[in-house]
Amino acid sequence: MKKVRFAEFLTAAAIFVSFGATGLWAQATPTATTSKIHGHVQDPLGMPIANDKVEITTDGKTALYTFTADADGNYKGDGIKPGTFVVMLVGKVKDKAGKLTEGTVDFQRDVKFTAGGDTQVDFDLSRADYVSKLPPDVQKQIAATKKANAAAQAENGKIKNVNKLILQARDARKAGNFDQAIALDQQAAVAKPDAGLIWYELGDSYLAAKKYDDAATNYNKALALLTAEKTPKPDVIAAAQNNLGEAFAKGGKVSDAVAAYEAAAKTLPAQAGMYYTNEAVVLFKTGQGDPAAAAADKAIAADPTRPIPYYIKGWALVQHATVDPKTNKIQLPPGCADAYRKFLSMAPNGPLADDARNILTQAGETVHSSYKKH
Repeated sequence: MKKVRFAEFLTAAAIFVSFGATGLWAQATPTATTSKIHGHVQDPLGMPIANDKVEITTDGKTALYTFTADADGNYKGDGIKPGTFVVMLVGKVKDKAGKLTEGTVDFQRDVKFTAGGDTQVDFDLSRADYVSKLPPDVQKQIAATKKANAAAQAENGKIKNVNKLILQARDARKAGNFDQAIALDQQAAVAKPDAGLIWYELGDSYLAAKKYDDAATNYNKALALLTAEKTPKPDVIAAAQNNLGEAFAKGGKVSDAVAAYEAAAKTLPAQAGMYYTNEAVVLFKTGQGDPAAAAADKAIAADPTRPIPYYIKGWALVQHATVDPKTNKIQLPPGCADAYRKFLSMAPNGPLADDARNILTQAGETVHSSYKKH
């Protein structure tokens, strides 16, 4: 929240201070030893006042010593002759025409400075007797601002606590304590139900606990909030859609999983290769050849550096292979051998590589040495 400076509250009725005759404050006879001063200045909202001047004077007009408050509202100075003075806070105030000008904001009388001493003089413009002298409309504005600031502080405290709960839940997930992770994320969701990221985290905890329907429910809650934000974050939304796809897939809802991965690819095209690959894997695992091939083609088009889509494409196409009755060799459909070769050139090791090599060998295709296990 923007800090409201005290000067914005002052009117002409509150800015001019009359000190009268100079004899009201007697100045002690200076000695050879000087005195110091330090203090803090803050506005009616309790915020530090930076760059305002603290002046020491005997007549309320002529500054004998001047010190300037820093960014934290603190000031200090030395070289002051011992005596009794008026200490004034000088800053921006409104004149009778309502324009900001430099003037006396507050003052303290009969401040004594002793030889070798360090006198503390604070200016707290949030004190009741100061605020009570301001115009009623200004007092009302100050009260409303304080209330808003208090609400903001409470919200910040709530967010800090929620962040702590989320971090604890993540640690619990890593340790395999899924019920604890769910409980912590639920506490965070109760404290801040309007934050989509919290429901996303809760979805992750349910997914880790293999509670797939609950995971999907919370991912959908997250997406409803994330997409409604004033400035939606495509990377976060796409990640939630991807995880939703995983929850659906593991819960046996393949068509819903496919829809979620498709949505993720549209939300964040830069990562479409990953989302289409996940879609192709789900279709591959459920034995859906042609849809898997289509998903693999989209994955390859989006990111040709991923090996798995080439294998899935080869696997899907081999479902349409025939056997030559004369040679008993597999006759692969167009594009199948090329897909397997591409896969082997990128990932020549592992069980999937063995399967690809076997298919090519059975079809009488040449398996290059570079495709063999390292």
